[in-house]
Amino acid sequence: MRTIVISGASSGIGNATAKRFARAGDRVYNLDIKPPETDSAAGTWIETDVADWSAVDRAVARVDEAHGGIDVAIANAGISIRHGVLEIAETDARRVVDVNLLGVLAMWRSAARRMAGRGAGVLLATASVNGHRGYPGYADYNATKAGVAALCRTFAMELSPAIRAACVSPGAVLTPMQLAEYTPEMLVAVNARIPAGRHADPDEIAAAFFYLASPEARFLTGQEIVIDGGEIAGATTSEFNRRIA
Repeated sequence: MRTIVISGASSGIGNATAKRFARAGDRVYNLDIKPPETDSAAGTWIETDVADWSAVDRAVARVDEAHGGIDVAIANAGISIRHGVLEIAETDARRVVDVNLLGVLAMWRSAARRMAGRGAGVLLATASVNGHRGYPGYADYNATKAGVAALCRTFAMELSPAIRAACVSPGAVLTPMQLAEYTPEMLVAVNARIPAGRHADPDEIAAAFFYLASPEARFLTGQEIVIDGGEIAGATTSEFNRRIA
């Protein structure tokens, strides 16, 4: 039985990922500032604000000490605030960076220190295709997701071969966060610009995390896996941005 720690597993992609590992018989811990919105199938909840490095370290240490190690740490917690670059408030931008980027660094740093002592472990994180492009309304969010991919490459270089690092970059996913920020008309416009013709289901992203944590992916490190239904494969981004801005 593996021990899996996932941040932000109370809803959305994190919740689906936690359930995927739990179904496989893994021991799952959910580090989230809020309790799960669904049932306990997402694992054991530890109330944690990932922007608080001390809190993250305490939570990771608690799991590590209880089970003699952590096999996989998935830094998934993330937030977004829709605002134009001229209207971004400092408090909002700092919170986005603290959660989306520094929260990943905090969790990976804490988990990796313990994995290094055992000589094995897998570090995973949720990035985004937004890190590949200029996407209006989310400048700070976009920058944090590009930063997650950079962290992934650096951790892989420094910690290989004992510890692997990889990230998943979803495109549009039908999560509570997406539904809260987009009108039905915007969702239709998004679907129209995705070659697959739809949003991803959170379970499809969870499947990617499960693969990356598996022995079958043991030669994969320092990589970013894009799952976007072909959204950024062609030269459609500019037109797409204008349609939903």
